[in-house]
Amino acid sequence: MQLIQSPRIQAALDKIIEWGSYGCTPRQLAFTLALGFAIGCIPVFGVTSGICALLALLLRLNMPAIQAANWIAMPVQVLLLIPFLRIGEWLFAATPVALNRSELLARIQNTPLQVLEQMGGLFGHAILVWLILAAPALLVLTLVLTMLITRIKMPNAIGAKQSITASPQSTVGQDSLVPVLDGLGAVDPRGVDEVA
Repeated sequence: MQLIQSPRIQAALDKIIEWGSYGCTPRQLAFTLALGFAIGCIPVFGVTSGICALLALLLRLNMPAIQAANWIAMPVQVLLLIPFLRIGEWLFAATPVALNRSELLARIQNTPLQVLEQMGGLFGHAILVWLILAAPALLVLTLVLTMLITRIKMPNAIGAKQSITASPQSTVGQDSLVPVLDGLGAVDPRGVDEVA
């Protein structure tokens, strides 16, 4: 059963999944996408791409996949900025900060260090709120994406398995293993008579 009815869209989706999942299991790809999306929602602008790149290198994740998820999350990051700030104020009982432009600019001109300190605390609280919400969101996203990716990949895997098992006598690719096996000192499973 295919999820997408159009053959062109299905072919494009298959290519994207193949490219994005290169060297990944469905669960690894799902975790990579979920992590990129979660990092992309951090309530601080300008740091998400660097954090995603660092995590991809440290955890050996698929770099294009984590960056794509990060970039897809950018509109969500903008939408969640004010809620994260307000929930952080409420959760940590901080003094409310006026976020309208004219008041903020006037305060910056009069007392820039006090505004910087207050905004630092405000964004610190917002980051803590993000941390509280990111772990369960990462788990749920990973589970949902694993199911989706598995469902999308399954028709391809079944088709490939059927084409391989349809011709068990095929020797395509077997001869290319002989030099590798020979170089490792391994015995060719086909026997001496078949190799010569």
